[in-house]
Amino acid sequence: VGALGLAAGGAWAKPKVVSGPGYLPECFKPWNADTKMFQWDAKPGPYRIALVNGFVGNTWRIQMIQTAKAFAETPGIKDKIKEFKVISTGTDAAAQLGAIEDFINQGYDAIVTIAVSPEGFDRVIKLADRNGVVIVPFDNILDTDAVMMVNEDQHQMGVMSAEFLLKELGDVRTGKILEVRGVPGNSVDRDRHVGFHEVMEKEAPKLEIVEVVGNWDDGTAQKVVADAVAVHKKFDGMVVQGGSTGAVRALIDGKHPMIPVAGESENGFRKLCAARAKDGLLCDSLGQSPGLVAISMKAAVAALQGKVMPQLISVPIPRTQHPNFKAGENFFPDLTDNFFTTNEFPACGVNLKATDIMSKDEKNS
Repeated sequence: VGALGLAAGGAWAKPKVVSGPGYLPECFKPWNADTKMFQWDAKPGPYRIALVNGFVGNTWRIQMIQTAKAFAETPGIKDKIKEFKVISTGTDAAAQLGAIEDFINQGYDAIVTIAVSPEGFDRVIKLADRNGVVIVPFDNILDTDAVMMVNEDQHQMGVMSAEFLLKELGDVRTGKILEVRGVPGNSVDRDRHVGFHEVMEKEAPKLEIVEVVGNWDDGTAQKVVADAVAVHKKFDGMVVQGGSTGAVRALIDGKHPMIPVAGESENGFRKLCAARAKDGLLCDSLGQSPGLVAISMKAAVAALQGKVMPQLISVPIPRTQHPNFKAGENFFPDLTDNFFTTNEFPACGVNLKATDIMSKDEKNS
């Protein structure tokens, strides 16, 4: 389609690359100084928005969907959304792309999505551009700069985890580190892994890294860590992308000495970090917040309103580490272990209460 091609709305709908500053920069912060700015033609609201998730087999994804449903009903956004649909398509990339295409063809205005694969979206991006649809990948983002995306810096999270472990290990530069990875094929898993290994290979090349796949899931992580402990007997440190509570429980159940652990922001993990620090469980808890979905929905609405938006939006990495775990402040004794603790983004006006999130379900709607 040429520059004068007609979209369904009767005008060329691909976003223009424009000069900044962007809208609400305290919330929608450009990834870096080179991040380009997008502007779509403004559309009248309220809008039809869809969330196209892939994998839904862990607590983070479930809470993400619950968060999306809760956010869609909050004041300030509720009146801007005419219809909100949720679908989870599993780990098949073709099924996810098919669902996105269906929503575009049904006339939806925006689609927020966690990509099953960072590649293969070219066709649906072109279809969205022809139809004036804003696609916002978040969390597992794409290897392209053709769409607006929202994320925390996954590579940097891997770097931070490695730096924490090396600091806690002191002069120890031999032995074994257990790396509990996420869902294979996702950009989050890839980028955290790369960042972690860049530091470890440079600073501690004699530390052997044993990799297992935990799928960001407590039950899976607990099993694979238990199996790894049974085989290798002793680890000097552990990094967990997700399923941190289960991973630490496997150490406890296997009577493995407590070690430094760089994990995620699960409530149960932070409870264990606070309770077992005296035994040597020294923790770094980095949060990839399920609340990213709310910022992505808010970004989609702003784009539809014609606001100037960064192509890649950087969300700060929430972090708590030993000895700063505090009950009622950054973990919650009365909430379930699988609740993710980082859900407030005051600069974005996103302040979701745990009770509102947990009242929703993860079902397709």
